Amino acid sequence: MALGSSNVSSLTPSGNKYGDLRRRLIFLVLALVVFRIGAHIPVPGIDPDQLSKLFSEQKDGILGMFNLFSGGALSRFTVFALGIMPYISASIIMQLMTIVIPSLEAMKKEGQAGQRKITQYTRYATVFLATFQAIGISVALESQPGLVVDPGLMFQFNTVVTLVTGTMFLMWLGEQITERGLGNGISIIIFAGIVSGLPSALASLLELVRTGSMSILSAIFIVLIVIAVTYFVVFVERGQRRILVN
Repeated sequence: MALGSSNVSSLTPSGNKYGDLRRRLIFLVLALVVFRIGAHIPVPGIDPDQLSKLFSEQKDGILGMFNLFSGGALSRFTVFALGIMPYISASIIMQLMTIVIPSLEAMKKEGQAGQRKITQYTRYATVFLATFQAIGISVALESQPGLVVDPGLMFQFNTVVTLVTGTMFLMWLGEQITERGLGNGISIIIFAGIVSGLPSALASLLELVRTGSMSILSAIFIVLIVIAVTYFVVFVERGQRRILVN
């Protein structure tokens, strides 16, 4: 009887471990589903046909790059059009400021309490950057003829509030994934946005091969380059050097 109890107690930690992993994995999947749903909810007041035409003309420029990181949300001008990039920019700025400003450097050395303050400042900076970018985007869209259905102050206000709210929600979602899911939440959101564009990119590549615009060897070479770069990045990221400490 004692042996049976011992076996049950020895299996319980393993069961709890796998149960926790399953819960974290389910939460991660649900969070990514929410992210992809939000990437298809458009901001009101935009003519979708004119917007599609604009991005088709400038898909190889800076707009195409930002659209890639947003998972296509920018080209559809959805609530997640700004993506998580304002938060990334704010985090980089705060990291630089902790080196330049002595008070922030001292705050960083205070442990968890100081880190919480820096995180709060990063959120404030995210709101500022997202607001600035949203205003710029709304004004730029109004300058395009026929793109905005009803241009004016109300359109700018609705656009700014919607885009800033979307960015702050993504920031919160990333924090929840880090705490209750698997891996770093912000990195996973960026990864999910980039990966969501891979099927269309692969379809475009196959279409080029089918129409004869690109040779099969060129397509294979591109795929091999992508695989090699991915392998190299993972190898460098996961690489470690073990040092014997006496």
